[in-house]
Amino acid sequence: MTASYTRRGLHLWMAAPAALLFAIFFLYPLGRGVWLSLTDWDGLRAARFVGLANFAAFLGDGRAMRDLATTLAFALGSAPLLNLGGMALALLVDREGRAATGLRALVYLPAVVSPLIMGYLWYFILQPGRGWLASIALAISPSWPGFDWYSSGGAAVAVLVLVNVWQYAGMTMVVYLAGLQAVPQELLEAARMDGASPSRVFWRVKLPLLMPSVKVNVVTNIIGSLSVFDVVVSLTDGGPGYATESLSLYIYRMCYGGGVGYSTAVAIVLFLLILAPVALYLGMSRRLDLEL
Repeated sequence: MTASYTRRGLHLWMAAPAALLFAIFFLYPLGRGVWLSLTDWDGLRAARFVGLANFAAFLGDGRAMRDLATTLAFALGSAPLLNLGGMALALLVDREGRAATGLRALVYLPAVVSPLIMGYLWYFILQPGRGWLASIALAISPSWPGFDWYSSGGAAVAVLVLVNVWQYAGMTMVVYLAGLQAVPQELLEAARMDGASPSRVFWRVKLPLLMPSVKVNVVTNIIGSLSVFDVVVSLTDGGPGYATESLSLYIYRMCYGGGVGYSTAVAIVLFLLILAPVALYLGMSRRLDLEL
């Protein structure tokens, strides 16, 4: 009995530094943020408690609701495409040889570049009428009518999704590739000897064993897509008008516009917006694991 209590006490002491860091860098900022969201603090004057007024103002702000819809549309386009594209690329490069190794590096390379810089590069490429792509098209066909994607909010959001997927598909690919290379070769050989087609091997053997990788990618892609900021700032700056403004960019502008308490309330909403699908997915995957 004494030995077990001693071991438990040792474990608690070993976990204490991590618990302290978690409390300092997560629990305290979260608690402080919840408090600020209930005040009218502007960053200078003393905070005054206003209750849920900030949340009511958010729900009554047409611009904020449009930004919420834009953020959800971006996430619904970006997260699935990142997972599908990453899976396809992982299957493509899951082989030996210099060509596959070079392709892995080439696909992953954009992920190491700052998304802000990447957004500016794509802006110079896709800028309507003056971008590199437009210049090349005009050189090939002087009668090319062009396409002003910036004049339409839907087209601009689609461009943002494609640029984001192009940059981060390599990161998703690496996670799936690690999962594929951990699949026992004996299982694959046994399935092929039994006459299973490549598609059946994937669905019946590889995919079930890839579920931990799927879980990691789905969670990280949901979080990244709902909190998108850099690529929006650099590529569209929220335009045309506020058609592509994300909630993260809205929070940034409200905060530096003197509404610290209000922007904190919106940040709490964004936190819950990210937490809800992640918790739902993790709960569903855990239940599925138990059933299996």
